[in-house]
Amino acid sequence: MKPVTTGRIHSWDLSTGVDGPGTRFVLFVNGCPLRCLYCANPDTWHMRDGREVTADEVMAEIDKYRVFVTTAGGGVTITGGEPLLQPAFTAELLRRCREAGLHTALDTSGFLGARATDQLLADTDLVLLDIKSFDIPTYRKLTGGELAPTLSFATRLDRLGIPMWIRYVLVPGWNDDPEAVAGLAQFVAGLGNVDRVDVLPFHKLGAAKYEALGIPFPLRDNPVPDQTLTERVRKQFRELGLVAY
Repeated sequence: MKPVTTGRIHSWDLSTGVDGPGTRFVLFVNGCPLRCLYCANPDTWHMRDGREVTADEVMAEIDKYRVFVTTAGGGVTITGGEPLLQPAFTAELLRRCREAGLHTALDTSGFLGARATDQLLADTDLVLLDIKSFDIPTYRKLTGGELAPTLSFATRLDRLGIPMWIRYVLVPGWNDDPEAVAGLAQFVAGLGNVDRVDVLPFHKLGAAKYEALGIPFPLRDNPVPDQTLTERVRKQFRELGLVAY
């Protein structure tokens, strides 16, 4: 008998135009190796806080919305947390969604990209790759992790020809330096598989979650980017021929 694949999840939701093309069934898994100072989902950091479910249970839930999301040009997105912290569970879901004819998307920091097998990626139609900063010391301070694994993962996806959306959360005073943004834009423009770049203004909508967990929100007093700054950064990507929103 084949062993049952289980994982730990936080929740699921439906979204449109944010987590991949069309209307998506978005699964939030638990567990993340990074501690981004601006994280909006601190309640997904720890695996132990998630609800254990089987892949069968998740697929049964997805099946309820299959006609709705496919009619709306969407599919399934696995996010978190960090899906590649649970690679077997994530791979099983992507495979079964692909077999069911659903468009699949993986939202990841790429920090654990080495855990993604070629088969997992073959079952992934789109990778939403979060690149937090292109300056190594800033990346380390902002996330607690290293930048190199993410860049390595991006080049691997390029070699495999797997489409990517780059996601860049813009945090004033942290990753808005024009030179660092230019370096990232040059790197991304050198890849042949990037469909778009999403410059996402930093927000504080997750502040209440920090309060509920009894932990400080590190960027509580940090300003959010204004339209002028956001457009400047988007323009830096566009100047290199990239589609940026």
